[in-house]
Amino acid sequence: MRQRDDCPSAGSQKTSPLRKQYIVRLICRIVIFAVSVVFLLRNPEQAGILKGWNFFRRLSPFHLLWLVWVFDMLWQLVPVKNSLPLGSQKLFRIHFKPIKQAINYQALRRHIIDTTKAAYQVFLIWFLAIAALCLLRYFRVLNDIALFLITVGCYVCDLICVLIWCPFRLIMKNRCCTTCRIFNWDHLMMFTPMLLLRGFYSQSLILMSIAVWLVWELCIMMYPERFWEHSNEALTCANCTDKLCTQYCRKLRPSDPSSQS
Repeated sequence: MRQRDDCPSAGSQKTSPLRKQYIVRLICRIVIFAVSVVFLLRNPEQAGILKGWNFFRRLSPFHLLWLVWVFDMLWQLVPVKNSLPLGSQKLFRIHFKPIKQAINYQALRRHIIDTTKAAYQVFLIWFLAIAALCLLRYFRVLNDIALFLITVGCYVCDLICVLIWCPFRLIMKNRCCTTCRIFNWDHLMMFTPMLLLRGFYSQSLILMSIAVWLVWELCIMMYPERFWEHSNEALTCANCTDKLCTQYCRKLRPSDPSSQS
């Protein structure tokens, strides 16, 4: 008798190449955040790049960060293999591995409705958090530099959610990042703290993140079968190659004694 397609403890398997890559990325993001804090505290005039069209009038190290963020979002809009986790790429046809049996479309519809309701609970919580930031900015408790640094802080927290612990999983009830309904909401949530910054720097990032979010949401409506592990075998623990999150998944093989009881 075969065991369930479960996720054993993190210590039972080696760290995957993608997880190693993301650990390095997390370290780099922490360094970027620390450098940004020190740099802006010592050179607050550099925050001028955030205002109006100053993006095109002066050169700043934050131009490089802007390019990194734009590249990250463009990368989410094209189908790629290996470089990005499946959780971010499951909207594309090349990552769809249909189950052998007929798809239960009634169950699929119920799954999409349930996960979408949970997703918009997260959206409401995030909206309230951003509204609070806007109020603090309106009453001048926070300035442009603070809002920018909060965004860079969110940039760090994004990978903490992937690699260590995600508070949104308490609401979404998803097994792991691979099956996450809101995986590609990351940039939209990351850049909304800069909503009140009236400049090309922030507005271009926010508009592009909205485009990424719209593509994701449209694909969920048009191709829901790609987002459910019971219709897309690529999302199952047995077929997982990413092993990004702390709950590693065992790839069961018929010839593997550990897969039988």
